[in-house]
Amino acid sequence: MNPRSVQNAVASVVVIGTAGALAVAALAKSGADDVVLACATASVVSLVAIVLACIVYADRTGVVSRYIRSFTESGTEDQFVRNYRAGNTVKAVFIAALAAVAVVLAGYSLTAGISGLSVSEAFGLVIGHVRGVVYETGSDDWFHDILIWNSQLPKTLVAMVAGAGLAVGGAVMQSVLKNPLADPYTTGISSGAVLGANIAIVLGLAVVGIGQYGLVLNAFLFSLIPAGVMIFVSRISSGSPATIILVGTAVSYIFSAFSTLIMMVADDDAMQEAYEWQVGSLSGASWSYLPMMFTVTLVGCVALYAMSGRLNLLMMGDNDAKALGLNVDNFRMICLIIVSFVTASIVSFVGMIGFLGLIAPHMVRLILGSDTRLVIPASAMLGVVLILLADVLSRILATSTMPVGVVLSFIGAPLFLLLVMRTRREAWQR
Repeated sequence: MNPRSVQNAVASVVVIGTAGALAVAALAKSGADDVVLACATASVVSLVAIVLACIVYADRTGVVSRYIRSFTESGTEDQFVRNYRAGNTVKAVFIAALAAVAVVLAGYSLTAGISGLSVSEAFGLVIGHVRGVVYETGSDDWFHDILIWNSQLPKTLVAMVAGAGLAVGGAVMQSVLKNPLADPYTTGISSGAVLGANIAIVLGLAVVGIGQYGLVLNAFLFSLIPAGVMIFVSRISSGSPATIILVGTAVSYIFSAFSTLIMMVADDDAMQEAYEWQVGSLSGASWSYLPMMFTVTLVGCVALYAMSGRLNLLMMGDNDAKALGLNVDNFRMICLIIVSFVTASIVSFVGMIGFLGLIAPHMVRLILGSDTRLVIPASAMLGVVLILLADVLSRILATSTMPVGVVLSFIGAPLFLLLVMRTRREAWQR
């Protein structure tokens, strides 16, 4: 048997087992009334995951070409036009499939930890609350409505905003810096936010006069320091992408060292809170998180998508982009500033969530190619899927609250290792 076929089969078995375990857990929690919905969900998740796993191992060009040929076997249109339309159809179906999986996982996130409530009932309660339906005091619907609206729904929405924002930030930074390891986690922005939070939690030094937002503003301001240093050093030096990556990495290590020193003098309660910030957690998410997170993330992502055409020019190389009239240095700085604000608005609320901005754009590019106009929205959807999957697993499989950043690292690290191995194998084959 072909070694590549063996690898695909092994990857498929692993993915099927993971999806099956999630389905069994969901079935055991939701009860017989929701068996059909849970089975359908498990089937969709398994199908999409198997396709992703196979494409990770297989050559992307060959897979997409097979689908394109199935759309273009007959007809009288120009071959180039038919291929272009067929390719767009495949890519649109992929993004739509990610959106469908995200909706299903959002439903399970709403019901995680609540016994006797199905996914369909949870969506019905949310729609009823929006429509102003009032339930009888003390009834199950009344209790579930309060629990979902005040606790579960804010966590799910915060997770979705965080997943989309961090994934888009990683995709843009990898395009701007032309480095596959670039993301907000590895360039120091997240480390700055953690240092600001630790200073407020352990030392009690926070911005006064704004109540509960003192810690958040501390984290936000400190997260902008690495971005500022990175931009300043790159401007006074050559301004090359390699310089920006090295400066961000150095600043990240410095901030991590300061965070470690501060945590050495923390008491048990402060240590626990600081630890959750360091690994990323959704346990304290509330409606108060959303206004700033959603506004900054939405504006930033829309602005980055509006510049996706120029991002494609930049990926051609600095010299070619300059020849086509793009001010490379200024454009790169503008993108980094926008990504820094988006990342800071997310990390200052949920902590340092790693691997999301690193792995999601890689997986998307393997399937859709490097066109930033497709990579940005697809990365946002895949980021939402990954963080919701981690959130559901952390609340279903753990006996106590497990930080979502820990689960996401368990998911992201093996996937990233597979991508590295695939890239290494292709390099040897050239």
